[in-house]
Amino acid sequence: MTDPAAPAESTVLGIVVPIPEPWAQLLVDWRSKAGDPQASLVPPHVTLLPPTEVPVADRPAISAHLAEVARCHPPFDMHLSGTGTFKPVSDVVFVAVARGIGNCELLSDDVRRGPLERSLAFPYHPHVTVAHDVPEDMLELAYNGLADLSAEFRVTAFTEFEQTPSGAWTVAREYPLTGPPR
Repeated sequence: MTDPAAPAESTVLGIVVPIPEPWAQLLVDWRSKAGDPQASLVPPHVTLLPPTEVPVADRPAISAHLAEVARCHPPFDMHLSGTGTFKPVSDVVFVAVARGIGNCELLSDDVRRGPLERSLAFPYHPHVTVAHDVPEDMLELAYNGLADLSAEFRVTAFTEFEQTPSGAWTVAREYPLTGPPR
């Protein structure tokens, strides 16, 4: 039997580009409106590394790796525009990344090297989930309700999140993008 007071041997991390205000709250509100149970647990974001279990002992190497990735990539502009879906493969409605796709792809590729090397279940497609595994009418509500969304902002950092025992995500560290312009 394990000691509940003993430190955990592993933790779950996710690496993301967070969506800033005022759009973050708007997207949380829409995710809640669609009935998505993750609305209050998962802040709006573009995933660079999906939830990944890592040994706690590897955290210093992971932090050094992520800091190096951030030093190699410059800030960039992101434009979110309209909605899309992964149906019929997955019951997901998302806000589409219209500008910044290539930057996210390069970041994701670099993040998923070294101590965070892993394969993906699906090809990488940057997006912001707004409804997942909810009834069809709620998928349609989110799809149509956010179809005209347009959000433009500068991405100056990416964020390392750690999952809490309750399933919520907390910020572990932010990594400023300081690379030279491309």
